[in-house]
Amino acid sequence: MMSTQGLQMLASPKINSERLWASLMEMASIGPSPNGGSRRLALSNEDLDGRRKLLDWAELLGCTWQTDQAGNMFIVHPGHDNNLSPVAVGSHLDTQPLGGRFDGVLGVLAGLEVFRTLNEQGIKTRRPLVLVNWTNEEGSRFAPAMGGSGVYSQRLSLEDFRAARDKDSITLGEALDESGYKGSLTRHDLPLAAYLELHIEQGPILEKKGLPLGIVSGVQGLRWYDITFTGDSAHAGPTPMEYRHDPLMAATGFIEAMRQSVRDDVDGISRLTIGDFQVAEPSRNVIPGAVTLQVDVRHTDENALQQLDDTLRTHVKAFAEREGVSADIRELWHMPVTYFDASLVEDLSSAAQALGYPPFRMMSGAGHDAVNVSYVTPTAMLFIPCRGGISHNEREYAEPEHCAIATQVLCDALLRTANRE
Repeated sequence: MMSTQGLQMLASPKINSERLWASLMEMASIGPSPNGGSRRLALSNEDLDGRRKLLDWAELLGCTWQTDQAGNMFIVHPGHDNNLSPVAVGSHLDTQPLGGRFDGVLGVLAGLEVFRTLNEQGIKTRRPLVLVNWTNEEGSRFAPAMGGSGVYSQRLSLEDFRAARDKDSITLGEALDESGYKGSLTRHDLPLAAYLELHIEQGPILEKKGLPLGIVSGVQGLRWYDITFTGDSAHAGPTPMEYRHDPLMAATGFIEAMRQSVRDDVDGISRLTIGDFQVAEPSRNVIPGAVTLQVDVRHTDENALQQLDDTLRTHVKAFAEREGVSADIRELWHMPVTYFDASLVEDLSSAAQALGYPPFRMMSGAGHDAVNVSYVTPTAMLFIPCRGGISHNEREYAEPEHCAIATQVLCDALLRTANRE
């Protein structure tokens, strides 16, 4: 068998930047949204068309593929020793309802470009490589997000994954069964030696610093809540202000108090988002009977995230009491702060430095499939800037040059990792 040193000496292929960009634009033509973005909700017809396109490209390379119980797709590029666990690269093809052309899809098609490049130059790594397309990363059709990688890592049960419903009451399990991508395999049938993921930053830091890429050392933690304030619905005219039990006033008081608590964070790291605000049976001249909020809080320190949770619960209780209403807090998701594998972070850093790019290290503000995967195998991520820090939006944009630079770094890091003894 060729030595690792010999394999790495041969492994300096240059990716085809024009082909990478063309593939990104061709995938974007599947499920286009009205203003130049993409709409491929998980397991929708558009998502299935995107999966089929990916497989068409992979099959031209002679790659084999299989799926697991969550419909995650694993596309295999053989190595010199296929008895070894593979090194994986990937992300997701599903999008937000009015999403962009790069979120997730860049990581998948960058991996495809690496496979194409290796094929063209007849390069095999010591370990096989696997390109993964994770199911339902976005959580926009079925909640929670990062579902497929959650099942793979066993951080989400298959039963809960399949039970998730969309707005039309279709379960994820029903959609998966009809898709043709439901497999029978589990993580134990598809073990990974390591996992690398390329993604747009989805924030402004790299652009503000004028950097073409960032090495992601970890991901900030988050908690998702549904909070419902319930009071007494009554006529707006005859009911004096002092006799009201108004859940809307409790909700708005809570929001402003929580916002101020987050703004008091001197480091500016805390995050608060009210993603939805629903008044039950709204009417202009009726005091609402119930109000439900969808709340997202985040921080890069787990202790600080717990303090945000404590603060949230204190504010909910205080404003419910002030308005004489009841309150219910349902925590839907807790993703702890995640730190990635030091050796893989170093592989990405070394690959960037070798190409003349500063290995700027950063924490991710968004959750990714890499978070779940990091619980079961060594994992790291690579970011590129996105214009204005905008994503989950049709205006999302990444520069072709940055896509190419990061894909080259990804390729070189994969070769380092997959050729390691």
